[in-house]
Amino acid sequence: MPSLATLTPREPQHLNMDIDKKTLGYSSNGNLKSRLQCKFAQPANTEELCFEEMSQWSQSLERLLSSKYGMKIFQAFLKSEFSDENLEFWVVCEDYKKIKPSFRMSSRAKKIFKCYIQAEAPREINIDHKTREVIRTNIKVPSAVCFDDAQRIVFGLMEKDSYPRFLKSDVYRTLLDSTSEPMRM
Repeated sequence: MPSLATLTPREPQHLNMDIDKKTLGYSSNGNLKSRLQCKFAQPANTEELCFEEMSQWSQSLERLLSSKYGMKIFQAFLKSEFSDENLEFWVVCEDYKKIKPSFRMSSRAKKIFKCYIQAEAPREINIDHKTREVIRTNIKVPSAVCFDDAQRIVFGLMEKDSYPRFLKSDVYRTLLDSTSEPMRM
């Protein structure tokens, strides 16, 4: 399963991987496509997002998630479909793996379980009962790998469902078409 060394750890009390809403030009009105187009039309003095990078996103989900902007745009797409909990869980697990065994790991494991794994969790991910029970046992003595089975399942779900929809989406197609010239983010 891929791992992202480029992600920065979150604060222990935060489990969400929220995108800065200003980064994507968020407003309560309008759709995701128009918000992204509006944001990308504005010049900025930061890194360029080019056609080559964006076209690599279609090679694999790993490539998309290893790109700073790819991850943000994919998450915004998932949020627009009300299905961002899988990506959020996957990223939280990547961050969790970086914690050294301690009370902090135990505390974080319990929070992840309550938020994503337990039945009726606020951000419940779609995993089978057996995996859920294995994790319930694993977090009693937490380790860096106690969520690996669920993370693998979630990655597979994204790879087979969300990722192909993203590649066919107006958002991705519009961004790809608009990058014949380098775009600044």
